[in-house]
Amino acid sequence: MDTAELFRWVLENLNYWVVTLFMAIESSFIPFPSEVVVPPAAWKAMADDSLNIFLVIVFATIGADLGALVNYGLSRWLGRPIVYKFANSRLGHMCLIDEEKVKNAEEYFCRHGAASTFFGRLVPAVRQLISIPAGLSGMKIAPFLLYTTLGAGLWNTVLALIGYGIYRYTDLKTTEDVYLLASTYSHEIGYAILIIVAAVIGVLIYKGLKK
Repeated sequence: MDTAELFRWVLENLNYWVVTLFMAIESSFIPFPSEVVVPPAAWKAMADDSLNIFLVIVFATIGADLGALVNYGLSRWLGRPIVYKFANSRLGHMCLIDEEKVKNAEEYFCRHGAASTFFGRLVPAVRQLISIPAGLSGMKIAPFLLYTTLGAGLWNTVLALIGYGIYRYTDLKTTEDVYLLASTYSHEIGYAILIIVAAVIGVLIYKGLKK
C-alpha cells in the first residue's frame, strides 16, 4: 500500500479508533499529516451522525498524547547517542528524521523550556519531534503530559474548526477534497495562533513585572 492508498483508506474509514491511531502515529516519529485525519473527521461529523466533532477533538488529542509518550519514553530510555544514531540511520531518514531536525528540536526546547512542549505542538516540523528533547532532558512526565495535552488539544481544535468551516462555507462533498483544502491553510493558521498565544503571555508577564 503506497501513501496515496493509505490516505484514501483513512479518509474512507474515519471513526474514533482511526482518528486515535493515526494521530498517535502523527505525533510519533513516523511521518503522517494530521490534516488527513482531523479536518475530514470534523467535516464528516457535521455531514452525518456517525461522529461528534467534540469527540473527534478528544480522541485526536488522546492519540497525540500516546504518540508523544512513545517519543518521550524512547528518548528518555535510549539516551542521546542512540537517538542521534537513529536520526542518522536509513530508517530515521525514511521517517523524515535527521540529525539537524533533532538538533533544531533540542535548541527549541532549550530556548523555551518545558513550555516548548506546548508551543511546539503548533509549529510545523517541530510538532512531531518536540517530545524527543523533553525525554532526553528528563522532563517530569506530569508537566510533559499537561503541556502536550494542552498544545495538542489546541492544535486539534484548530484543525476541527477548519473542517467545520469547510462544511459551512464550501460545497465540498468528499473527505479527500476536505483534506486537500485543509492542508493548504493549516500551517498558516497554526503560526497565527502561536503568535497570538505568545503575545497574550507576553502581556501577562509584562503586567506581572509592573506590579
